[in-house]
Amino acid sequence: MKFSSLAVAVAVTATACTQAFVPQAAAPRAFGAVQNRPPFFMSTTEEAPSTEKETFEFTSDVGRVMDLIINSLYSDKDIFLRELVSNAADACDKKRFLSLTSEDDEESSTPQIFIKSNADENTITIEDRGVGMTKDELVNNLGRIAQSGTKAFVEALGDGTADVNLIGQFGVGFYSSYLVADKVEVVTKSMQDGSQQYRWTSDAGASYTIEEDDSEPIEGSGTRLILHLKDEAADYLESTTLEELLNRYSEYIEFPISLWKESTEYVQVPDDEANKDLPEGEEPKTKTVPETKEGYELVNSNKPIWLRPPREVEEDEYEDFYKSAFRSSYDTPMKHSHFVLEGQVECKALLYIPGMLPFELSKDMFDENARNIRLYVKRVFINDKFEDLMPRWLKFVRGVVDSNDLPLNVSREILQKSKVLNIINKRLVRKSLDMIRDIEADKGEDGDDESEYIMFWNNFGKYLKVGAIEDDVNRKEIAPLLRFFSSKSGEEYTSLDKYVESMPESQKAIYFLTGDGRENVAMNPVIEKLTSKGYEVLFATEPMDEIMMESLRSYKEKDIMDAAKSNLKLDDDDSEESAKKKEELQTQYKDVIEYLETLLKKKIDKVIVSNELVDSPAVLVQGAYGMSPTMQRYMRAQAVSAGGSDEDVMSGYNKAVLEINPDHVIVQDLDRMCKES
Repeated sequence: MKFSSLAVAVAVTATACTQAFVPQAAAPRAFGAVQNRPPFFMSTTEEAPSTEKETFEFTSDVGRVMDLIINSLYSDKDIFLRELVSNAADACDKKRFLSLTSEDDEESSTPQIFIKSNADENTITIEDRGVGMTKDELVNNLGRIAQSGTKAFVEALGDGTADVNLIGQFGVGFYSSYLVADKVEVVTKSMQDGSQQYRWTSDAGASYTIEEDDSEPIEGSGTRLILHLKDEAADYLESTTLEELLNRYSEYIEFPISLWKESTEYVQVPDDEANKDLPEGEEPKTKTVPETKEGYELVNSNKPIWLRPPREVEEDEYEDFYKSAFRSSYDTPMKHSHFVLEGQVECKALLYIPGMLPFELSKDMFDENARNIRLYVKRVFINDKFEDLMPRWLKFVRGVVDSNDLPLNVSREILQKSKVLNIINKRLVRKSLDMIRDIEADKGEDGDDESEYIMFWNNFGKYLKVGAIEDDVNRKEIAPLLRFFSSKSGEEYTSLDKYVESMPESQKAIYFLTGDGRENVAMNPVIEKLTSKGYEVLFATEPMDEIMMESLRSYKEKDIMDAAKSNLKLDDDDSEESAKKKEELQTQYKDVIEYLETLLKKKIDKVIVSNELVDSPAVLVQGAYGMSPTMQRYMRAQAVSAGGSDEDVMSGYNKAVLEINPDHVIVQDLDRMCKES
């Protein structure tokens, strides 16, 4: 028989099938033939004009369509096992449903899946105890490209109220078998009464054969898929490879999956050599020898607890699932969130905040290999590389998302952007923030113990800083969760809420100061301007902090200001008296100002007199649009590491401004010497 293809499949691959419409090449023309003959693709016979609209069906090269499906639709050969096991699970689920709704009391075999490789025959056999197929169903389901038997089964059920959890939808998953096989045999027996066992065979060409099968009978009903592997697919004959793929993609399939494995056990047997001269009455000596056994072993013992109602799951089950699913035996999660999204989008999800920073994030906080959010569709693992599912500032959050509404491409490898994705993304972010707030609110029995949140902050605080920079929508939600050292906090962290609560009535803004480490920031002379007035100063000790503060701009209607900027104005700076006093001081110290500006003309922008310094003779501050020294060093390092020049990078930024203290003895002596000279 020959394959037939639905218009859907042909439309998808239309660009590759245009050869069906290309005309045949013209025959060679004899030398001296007439030159004004009509083009070879035009008819020389006049046709009567037609006024009726005509309908034509697409034609296609079936072999070419098959080649596109097999070699272009899927990017990873490993996918074949996921697709075929999913098909087997669908067959088992159909059988389970039909058995429940059937009036026939006769017992049938339990739905389950068996997988076995045979290195001698170069084959992999995937057998299910599912619903099986009749001869007609073989023709319809396997002989028609993009014909989804699963989809047809669901449509036959009506309004979808049945208890059925089917995976397939596109009708091309079966053909992924040709990613690794050059010949496929399907032996099947339907659960319908009196059904024969048939064998379907094809080598991915334009045709296939169907015949009655007299090989090993299938128990009850089901399908036995035999893949004759290509030479380059020999790795899949290893049971360890198959087990790894099953654990990755099909770990939570509802039905038992058993893999044929060879295992070694150590048993005690009598030691004939040692027992030769054994005195009578003594206990015979034994020895330990390895014994190789072969047989089927269950590989999907874990249960998908995210599919259960949250009220039915115990706390220890959440912890056990986390440790097994994310291979984190020594990590106890700080918080979890199990929820169901209903309405426009249906989604089940389970999120965790780890107890410690995942190892893969310890060197690179945005490591691409740290795939912590896993996407499932009806228990089947799809991918963990979808960046749009969670923002990168929540890279540390682990979890699973299971939704049937996600817009996947046909190979189920690419997540397409859509409104559905945006809804799920927003809910995942919201639930993650709720977990973080819960950790912050848990202050122990005395109500003042923040040790758990401080542990969270030390592990993941830098991610919240990135969120405050990048996430415009949730920036106000993140701000209360930020923590800082300050001029008043000592060894403890403080928050923006605590800062605002302790502000003097005269203070109108929130002040921060940048530097390398809190000890260095605390020694910065700039801090004198504020601490002398009783103001608290937040310490921004990382390059990221300066960008974060610029992104926040304000908090609870209080502007956030850099204390090290030359345009900083404190509460009494706007008074006429203050302005007049500064003008007088500027005139009084004109000589020393000119001297310092001449001496340091390549390093500073200007010199001004400040009446806010207390103990220090002078301080360097940045221009209104300049960067802090910490940020400048960071930018220079980035430029050098990229092969550029640090001078070129910094040339466009404002030079520092030198503020001098007119009340300090050093400045007064310098002014006297300038006047005398």
